[in-house]
Order: sequence, then C-alpha cells, then structure tokens
Amino acid sequence: QLQLVESGGGLVQAGGSLRLSCVASGLIYSTDVIGWYRQAPGKQRELVAEITSGGSTNIADSVKGRFTISRNNVKDTVYLQMNSLKLDDTAVYYCNCRGRRGVYWGQGTQVTVSS
Repeated sequence: QLQLVESGGGLVQAGGSLRLSCVASGLIYSTDVIGWYRQAPGKQRELVAEITSGGSTNIADSVKGRFTISRNNVKDTVYLQMNSLKLDDTAVYYCNCRGRRGVYWGQGTQVTVSS
C-alpha cells in the first residue's frame, strides 16, 4: 500500500514563496508519475504539476514560470517550489501518484495567500 504525506503549506503574503513536500511511503515504481493538484473552494481539483522518475515534467500554464516541481527518487519525495504566489493560488494542495496500481492521493495541505 502506498501512502503520500504532504507538508509545507501555510499562510504567505502575495509575492512570497513556499515549498511543499510529498513523502511517499511504500513501493514506488519507476513508471509512477507523481504530481501536485489543487482545489480551491467551489472549484474543481486541477493539476498543478507532475513529474516522472526520469525528471520529465508537466506544468500547468497558470503556474508556469512561478512553480517548479522536483523529485528525489532516493528519498521518494517530490517537492513543489512555489514562487511569486498570487491570491488565486490559495487552495488545498494534494499530492498524487498514478501508475499501474492506480491512483493514490495524500490528505492535502492548505496554502493561503494573503494580500
């Protein structure tokens, strides 16, 4: 069984930065894609960024140039570096792992950007 645990959320002023971490406990396959999604109140959950074990990334247009995703395969940890945060970035951020076993989600971490 795979568990994903997020950390690093919090309250930050607009223009500030945060780094989210997602630690995976359990077996990670090299074909697993790990990513970050977010869900704001009243909105659908949306992809923010995802990364393969080889380092290929897919970044949402809304955060491109501001957010960076990285992966440490030894530590089974994925990071989301968020810079130049905007009010619209306020959401619960979820770690996601998808692969041949299916899809797994973390419990989420709140990111709140204030003016």
